[in-house]
Amino acid sequence: MTVQVTLKSGDKVKVNDHVYCSPPWSVRDGTPYSVARIMEFLPPEGAGKGKGKGKELYTRVRLAWYYRPSDVSDRPVADSRLLLAAIYSEICDINQLRSRCHVLHRDKITDLAGWKKRPDRFYFNRLFDPYIKKEFEVIQSTDIRNLPDHIRQVLTSRYEYVVAEKDVVPDLTDALRLCETCSEWCANPDTVGCDRCKMFFHMSCVQPPLLAKPSRGYGWTCAPCSKRHEEEVDKHAVRHPTPITKPKSNAPAPRGRGRPRKDRSLAEKEENVEIKYFKMWPFRYFGQYTVAEDTLDPDDLIFPRSATRVGPKYQATVPTTLDVPAPSDLEQRGGDNTVEVLSAINSLTDEEIVELEAWKLVLSRKQEKLHNVDWLTEAIRRFSQAHLMNRGWSTVDMSVPTRAEKWKKGETRYTDREWTADEVAAFEDGIFLYGPELRAVHDEIGTRSVPEVVRFYAHWKNSRLKEENAQIRDMRLKGKDNNKDEVPSANVADQFDDDEGSVIPGFSRHNNSCGACRTRESEHWWRAPKGLVTDILCDACGTNWRKYADLNVRPVREDAQAPSKKGSDKREGTPLNGPNAKRVKTSTSASVNATPPPNVPVAPQLRCLACQKNGPVGKVLRCSQCQFRVHAASCGVHVDKNVVESWICDICQNQETMESSQNTDCLLCPRRKSKKKAQYPNADSFLRASKPTEGQGWAHVLCAVFTPEISFSDVSQLRLVEGISTIPRQRWTSRCTICGETSGAVIRCSDCVREYHTSCAWRNGHRFGFEIQPVRHPRRDGMITTFKGETGNMVPIVCCQEHENSRRELYDVCETDETGETALQVYCQTYKQAPVTQAHALLRKARRLDQTLNIRMDGPSSADDSAEPALECHMCLTQYSPAFYPSKHYSDLWRCHKCHFEHQANGAGAGHSPADSLSPLDDTMDV
Repeated sequence: MTVQVTLKSGDKVKVNDHVYCSPPWSVRDGTPYSVARIMEFLPPEGAGKGKGKGKELYTRVRLAWYYRPSDVSDRPVADSRLLLAAIYSEICDINQLRSRCHVLHRDKITDLAGWKKRPDRFYFNRLFDPYIKKEFEVIQSTDIRNLPDHIRQVLTSRYEYVVAEKDVVPDLTDALRLCETCSEWCANPDTVGCDRCKMFFHMSCVQPPLLAKPSRGYGWTCAPCSKRHEEEVDKHAVRHPTPITKPKSNAPAPRGRGRPRKDRSLAEKEENVEIKYFKMWPFRYFGQYTVAEDTLDPDDLIFPRSATRVGPKYQATVPTTLDVPAPSDLEQRGGDNTVEVLSAINSLTDEEIVELEAWKLVLSRKQEKLHNVDWLTEAIRRFSQAHLMNRGWSTVDMSVPTRAEKWKKGETRYTDREWTADEVAAFEDGIFLYGPELRAVHDEIGTRSVPEVVRFYAHWKNSRLKEENAQIRDMRLKGKDNNKDEVPSANVADQFDDDEGSVIPGFSRHNNSCGACRTRESEHWWRAPKGLVTDILCDACGTNWRKYADLNVRPVREDAQAPSKKGSDKREGTPLNGPNAKRVKTSTSASVNATPPPNVPVAPQLRCLACQKNGPVGKVLRCSQCQFRVHAASCGVHVDKNVVESWICDICQNQETMESSQNTDCLLCPRRKSKKKAQYPNADSFLRASKPTEGQGWAHVLCAVFTPEISFSDVSQLRLVEGISTIPRQRWTSRCTICGETSGAVIRCSDCVREYHTSCAWRNGHRFGFEIQPVRHPRRDGMITTFKGETGNMVPIVCCQEHENSRRELYDVCETDETGETALQVYCQTYKQAPVTQAHALLRKARRLDQTLNIRMDGPSSADDSAEPALECHMCLTQYSPAFYPSKHYSDLWRCHKCHFEHQANGAGAGHSPADSLSPLDDTMDV
């Protein structure tokens, strides 16, 4: 009897039908529907079989999952109808089935373009194994010809498809290969083919037998062909065949296989084509590591394999005779001294069991212990020991957390010690970064063993499921109450009930628009996944996202967003296919709820401290010493994939090499005296990213990039920092409007007259980015660049928080283009490269020093009476120095840089700091 079940959408489904499956919207956190095939309907868990005649109650269903290509890899796939089959099943609640769909193999679809235009149609041609993380080709079993008849008949009668490696498919679909010597079937592993006569031989049938196949790029010829070739060479009768060219024809090209004439009746027949299933599966593995004769066994495993099962690794080596004499003093196994009794409840009377339950309540001060499996198991074991030794229940003590076991030397804990709040926080951080990769989570915690982490993960996941189930029950009760009190709105889609929670009932479209296509007109409104401008989707976009995981997001300007939406909480890992809106801030909170299958665990993600966005390991690097995290392209770092985990930042590396100064304070920032510095200052900020200067000092990457006069010797690595001495004097003496200090080089806001240090602006939350300004005459206006399709002058922009409503379209520091280069990287390559082809580093430094001295000498000209007179050292009478310092006792006397430090070294008293001088300290003296 064929069992049919009617879904809430009205579709009637039966076994082997394809359906959409998904838990409620709030539970799955906005992910699309999963596509699966119904294998069987099941009664409630623990219930017996029904009486037949259609009176069975089905509450569960076993589903065979399909994967989307985006679920198993990061490669973008343009075809939203393409799926990957899998030999993987799971039991789900029947209420999670949404509606019916159709999935066929590619070879069974005549008109693929027409098939993809129809709704709820999918196709597949490959299989993905979630255990070995590998893809395989799927071909029809009727296409296999290179098999013996009895094996081929069994294979085609049971299975519709065959799963094999891509390299094996040509051999399977070739004509039947028989050995020319023994006329037996030539299996692929032990077969060699002649390159001339195209005949096949067993390697053992060749005389002398071949021990191995020819290497790649070489061929093999049989003995008759080799002899015939030698005779032709001796007779000089070898002739190279001339290629036969086909005459040209004016006839139109034949109609290809992919686009035949459309026939609606043929399309309907393809939907209802009969598929063979054997033990509920339509395919089995028959590839490189399959023994053909194993196919005849109906109980043989059908799963893909990654290695052969023939060899000493899988075979037991048993000696023929055992000469080891059995010792006579060994105790017989199975006695009281070798077997530990775990429970003796079956020997207790009813009165003793009642008394035992009362004593359990006495021993458990905490109520949750009555539901703890470890505690209950140990309690039953100790009560059983007391009963066997004729002791009363009062002698049982559960205060001791350890127990002695006969097969172990020492005592062990029967339950894990309680987890501290710090350990739980480290565990949840590890789950957020690595998913269920518990060995990496164990390394993140550091204070727990791997078995303890595994056990705690099970309890932690169950607690999350308990909270989710409570939320689902509350939503259902709330939905029932709303249905009693309110009249259903016409905007509510009938095909989905409240348990799905996707449709917004009675939603008004006033001042609201779709988060993807920006339309304001829609019959139904759907809830949108996190990461969009608005939290609603129109009918078309909502359906495309849920069914096909296809969402084309139209980029919008920030000023077009709703005033109350400055940003959006994007769920990291949400596979949005469209580009993100510019300057959308992401929150630091992310969902750690487990996604339903068939979604595989998300690859490990790290959060960049510059843009506060997550990225895969490799693109976002983490220092193995100070835990500083940043996009590699925004810090001038190029790391090999093999050493990503052991990467250390420039400051930590300098602590080992000591190539630059151990004082890592930025030369462009104000000098702040602190009694005690942390071990890793600014490790949780982008200001940790610093680069050495040409004078072995340090400068923040942010300060160096956004200071116009600064350049780099090598922009690919953003080092060394040059040109600090060329910053104008007034920028060093201006007061920062944020910190109030007069030391350090300031920059000016792009939209007002405020001046502040770059690091102060970053700490205060000012906007940093790059703007592409169009140019009229590219040849006259200097260097131009192209980023994300925009061409013009790239200008670094820093704006105060008061200018958030500015209409500037800025690119973030870490925003990437099609080539994977960040905006900071493109800007530095175009405008920040020092002229290394014109002069070497020492000559460039000397020219900058000469320029500084000439400006200082020629500055107070006679034409300007208000200019300051040239300063002169009262000790050496020189007028040339990178910095002059006032005397401590005489206000009209000055010392040059050299005499000032010689005076300090001789113990004449502490002088003024370089920040108190009239001119900025040159980077030639920053050691």
